[in-house]
Amino acid sequence: MKLPTSPFTVTDWSQIEATTHPGESGEAKWRTLNIGELRVRMVEYSPGYLADHWCDRGHVLYVLKGELDSELRDGRKFKLTAGMSYQVSDFGDAAHRSSTTTGATLFIVD
Repeated sequence: MKLPTSPFTVTDWSQIEATTHPGESGEAKWRTLNIGELRVRMVEYSPGYLADHWCDRGHVLYVLKGELDSELRDGRKFKLTAGMSYQVSDFGDAAHRSSTTTGATLFIVD
């Protein structure tokens, strides 16, 4: 990920309209700031959320609240709680998908 040239920007996430993305179960609400090819998001997963796809995109993901389960296509599983993060490159280590039983709020840069 390369940060594009951009002005200093302060973001009030409460002022960015959320878009709803259904999962295989549950839903994700994204508040998204696009800066060129860079996407910065605040994401809220509902309790019982399971992503409807395997993702190959690179991310820096930080858990603000709740618990997130990240499953890699190769079978590895990781539980992240508030204060934890993961980093993965585009088409990196393994395709991944997210789920949560309790709900989670994330800050994601990709």
